Amino acid sequence: MNRLERNERLVRLALLAIAFSAVSVLAVITAFIFMEGTPIMFKYGFKSFLAGMDWYPTEKSFGLLPMVAGSLMVTLGALVIGVPLGLACAVFLTEFSSKRTRRIVKPVIELLAGIPSVVYGFMGVVILVPFIRESLGGPGLSVLAASIILGIMILPTIISISVDSLLAVPAAYREGSIAMGATRWQTTKMVLFPAARSGIVASIILGMGRAVGETMAVIMVAGNAATIPGSVLAPVRTLTSNIALEMGYASGEHREALFATGVILFIIIMVLNTIANATSSRRKA
Repeated sequence: MNRLERNERLVRLALLAIAFSAVSVLAVITAFIFMEGTPIMFKYGFKSFLAGMDWYPTEKSFGLLPMVAGSLMVTLGALVIGVPLGLACAVFLTEFSSKRTRRIVKPVIELLAGIPSVVYGFMGVVILVPFIRESLGGPGLSVLAASIILGIMILPTIISISVDSLLAVPAAYREGSIAMGATRWQTTKMVLFPAARSGIVASIILGMGRAVGETMAVIMVAGNAATIPGSVLAPVRTLTSNIALEMGYASGEHREALFATGVILFIIIMVLNTIANATSSRRKA
């Protein structure tokens, strides 16, 4: 083995070690969360823990159903707002705008992903919450406010991946459809969307994962009431908010219950990421 081959082998081993170190860190985090969170779930019963309506840690009542329902409602609201806007923007950038416009607008949209979530939350508290309170009623801190903020926050993910997926469709698809008399919109709807479906679905799932896992912005605009909201104008508490609000002073079984909340949240996000990766792999194949 000469010197060049030896150096190449050392570099390959070093890169392999770095890759495995990242995986090992994830494994350690996963093991720690499950070790801390699962004992209390077995002690009180998974069903009562997940389906319980009351969250009173001092009274040993650890019902997570209001937080699970809150997370689902806020995430669904974010998707209702973010998905149509994101797909519309992606279609405009790929099919109805010039290349110069796309080169300018797409990087600007991607920069939105780098804005700290606390900035979104601050803008929501200052502008959105008073507007909802004065226009629609209620306290303003609500499911609607959290959904709008999260809908805006997931736009960069949906737009960026959807644009790349639509641009990856061969030009022959567009040309063939237009040559047969279809309009630009008919081509987009009946040809490009089906061809880029896997990538678009992946963008939506990744956006969903971002919405489920967001914490700071939701804490600032959601109201954080540990009850199942009766309407979109009612306050709500999500799983992530529950952990962030109480972990600083929790101890004993209360602390274990918050780790169990993390276990449920971890499983939800991992399922979403797995689906997204599988969808993306199928598109590449």
